Amino acid sequence: MLSIKKYAAIDIGSNAVRLLISNVIEEKGKPVVFKKNSLVRVPIRLGADVFIKERISKENTQRLLDTMLAFKLLMKSHKVVKYKACATSAMRESKNGTEVVKSILDHSGISIDVIDGEEEAAIIAATDLNKFIEPNKVYLYVDVGGGSTEFSVIDNGNQIVSRSFKIGTVRLLNDMVKKEAWLELEKWIKDHTSHYGKINVIGSGGNINKIFKVSGKTLGKPLTYFYLTTYYNTLQSYSYEERITELSLNQDRADVIIPAMRIYLSAMKWSSAKHIYVPKIGLADGIIKSVYYNTVSSNIQ
Repeated sequence: MLSIKKYAAIDIGSNAVRLLISNVIEEKGKPVVFKKNSLVRVPIRLGADVFIKERISKENTQRLLDTMLAFKLLMKSHKVVKYKACATSAMRESKNGTEVVKSILDHSGISIDVIDGEEEAAIIAATDLNKFIEPNKVYLYVDVGGGSTEFSVIDNGNQIVSRSFKIGTVRLLNDMVKKEAWLELEKWIKDHTSHYGKINVIGSGGNINKIFKVSGKTLGKPLTYFYLTTYYNTLQSYSYEERITELSLNQDRADVIIPAMRIYLSAMKWSSAKHIYVPKIGLADGIIKSVYYNTVSSNIQ
């Protein structure tokens, strides 16, 4: 007997807000399949408010509320049976974050879980990586966000250690990451990877997905450290406007892509990785799995 139900995840990040709707396919005697159905991304960039002024502005509070109302209608139209909404570093660091979350619940009925960095790292690491990783290999999983980056070491398919660092693209754009934070990250990566013979990096997040698309590589094939370095230097040789007009990058991607690449390249350098795999999964995929397995879930009203 085949059963297909739709589940949704709302990821309220420091750079963008996303709605992922997935088909969850159950068939007797077979493993559950999670298949992406629809992804909507709205670049509200809450981190630009919070990391500088420590509060979400009235304008962006209204934009976030409008987005949640739209997402609720989309979920209803798709006949989504369960969903979960999670907010990450911008919301958890905002002085009026609790107030914004309550306002959204009151006006849209959408309940938002504000998760900490370690929970975020754990959800991301719990995504279905089995089809992307090989047994007996060691990977450093790097998920770059606007406010923070989550790192996990995966050995033989098992998550060994995870940690979240307050090094993200929006923070870097606003020159808010101190040298000490980079040194702490370097030490953490080296401490947890140096005893392995060979490491590959797995990259997730919108920026690395875009770079992978530009590369023309087929899914499953890795990008090299050399390719990433070359593309990084190429991007830096263009102005912000030229990246939009000549490289066809969206305006909300054209600035954050450079600090994102800096994070990926640093992770590869410090782990001595020569390749980065890009499976195109992230926090939203992990949220879908947590909804399905009833970790925390909400029914559509």
